This record gives sequence, C-alpha cells and structure tokens, in this order.
Amino acid sequence: MSDATAPSLPRPDQTLVFVGGLHRSGTTPLTRALAAHPEVSGFHDTGVMEDEGQYLQSVYPTAARRTRSGPGRFALSPAAHMTENSPLAAPGNGERLLRDWGRYWDLERRFLVEKSPANLVMTRFLQKLFPDARFVVIMRHPAIVTLSTRKWAPRTRLSTLFENWFRAHDTLRADASHIKALHLLSYERLVTRPRETLDGVRDFLGLPGDIPADSVADRSSGYRTRWLRLAEATDPLNRRRFRRLCERYEERANAYGYSLLDIDRLPPAHLSLGPA
Repeated sequence: MSDATAPSLPRPDQTLVFVGGLHRSGTTPLTRALAAHPEVSGFHDTGVMEDEGQYLQSVYPTAARRTRSGPGRFALSPAAHMTENSPLAAPGNGERLLRDWGRYWDLERRFLVEKSPANLVMTRFLQKLFPDARFVVIMRHPAIVTLSTRKWAPRTRLSTLFENWFRAHDTLRADASHIKALHLLSYERLVTRPRETLDGVRDFLGLPGDIPADSVADRSSGYRTRWLRLAEATDPLNRRRFRRLCERYEERANAYGYSLLDIDRLPPAHLSLGPA
C-alpha cells in the first residue's frame, strides 16, 4: 500500500498492540500465536530480521543504531531507553509510523501487532505516540536468556549478559507506573501452560475467541542443561564463576519470580515487576 492510499490508523474499532521482551525471550512465538487469531494482524515475510517492526519504519533508530551494540548489551546503554520526553515523540510521527507499518498489516483486522525486543524499554515513547495502545511483554529466565544470547555475543562475559537482562527489566519496572495498559507474562508459563497463559493475553486485549496455541513449544532444554552443568562443575574456575553469579544476581532474580539456584522454579501466574 502506498503512502498516498494508506488510511489514517487506528480506526476507532482497531487496537494497536506492541509486543516486547529481550532477544531470546519468546517474542517471536508469542507474536506468531497472536497473529494466528483471525482478528489479529502481525508482520510476516517482510524480509527483515524476525519480522521486527523496528526495521520497517523511518521514525526512530533501531536499538542497535541507537546504542551501537546488539543483543545482550543494548539495554546497558542509556540511549536504549526512550520515553515521552524524546524529541522523536513529536506530533506527526505516530502517523508516519502507521503509514510505514500499514504496508505490512492486514488492515481489515481489528488488532494490529508490532513486535520488537526493544519495545521493552520504549513503552513510554510508544504510548506518547499511541495513547490507547496496549503493551504485552514476555520475560524468560535470566540464565536461559544469557546462555542463549551468548551465541550471538561469544566474547561477552556472562556477567555482562546478566546485567543487560536486569537493566532492561529494571527499566520496564520503573516505567510500568506510567503505562496505562501493560500485560506481563513469562515464557515458562507460556510453554508449560499455553492455554491458561494465552487466555490471560486474550482477556487483556479483549479478543473474541481463543488465541491458537498450536505453535507454542519449549526450546529451553539445551540451555537448562548447560546451566546445570555449570552449577555442578567440578572445575574450580567454573564452580567459582557459578557461585559468584548466584551471589550477585539471585536476589534480583527472585524479585522477578526466578531463581538461579533452582532453574526449574515456575514463575507465578501473575508476575510482579518487583519492588521499585
């Protein structure tokens, strides 16, 4: 659809939904499940990485460009955090985004989904441009995210990857009180109790009917095994590394419903963002 023919969005009967969460946290399977609903349109076959909306617009720099870093590190940069105070949260930029994204949505659907990991730290900025938008954020165990992200950043220390996880979610925690419509869920409950978890998303969005759960599958077993091997290491260096990570991050993980000492602990159904 060309700019000249793109309608003004959203219509009164349409809802914008922004999905966020760190890389490797489950944003893609969550968005695919949402987009399988007959009233929802997401991006697919766009030709950009993971069909992320940040690559399909001309208003704001991607997270990598803003922070000059990539997965596992971007949230450590102050430039990652965007709020209503950004010069880019200006009148007219919402319409520009909608024209950009409107080329890829099925505009006959009532719910229009944009997914990018950095939405996790951009909720206030996006809400300024779209006051009635809804935000769905997915979290995954910090150890699993750290180990799975490290394949993209093999020279990055585990402690740096952990810090990125906590910086991103601490930023969301600080922003949450400013957000009118925010729903938080965990990857662990999505893959172990998909129907219950997706029903929570459905109710939050006000979707009619069920969100299909057929495509949801757990892909954590290999990273879980690697973490347990580190925990049970006989090598003194790896044993000391594991102990230091736990000493540094266990309490912070507990605030989000996770444990580094008990990686199989299931987060609560109603996640808390922890103390401010």
